[in-house]
Amino acid sequence: MRDDHGRLHDILDAIKRIERYAKRGRRAFEEDELIHTWMIHHIQIIGEAASQLSLTFRKTHQQVPWPQIIKMRHVLVHDYLGIDLGEVWAVVERDVPVLKKQISEILKRPIGRSSKR
Repeated sequence: MRDDHGRLHDILDAIKRIERYAKRGRRAFEEDELIHTWMIHHIQIIGEAASQLSLTFRKTHQQVPWPQIIKMRHVLVHDYLGIDLGEVWAVVERDVPVLKKQISEILKRPIGRSSKR
């Protein structure tokens, strides 16, 4: 079983994969089904990894909006026919860079390595 440290790296890996195509811009995102499906998939991975972090870890790092991240995953998985691409793009543009910075900062601290499930 992966520990919290491993799950944080899963989140960063998914962010890097999102960034690879986000730089093509909103128009490419909206017009290319493969690109928006790719990004949605990796946002789902971020949400799943966040949900698998230990409760202790999430409580210790409340500066990260874990409940919203997990909720986004649930919306994308369970309401797939009603996905608002504009909202997904807003997450990619607004929230993903902030999350990347937060996770990177946590990983710099020893506590980011100590929490286990």
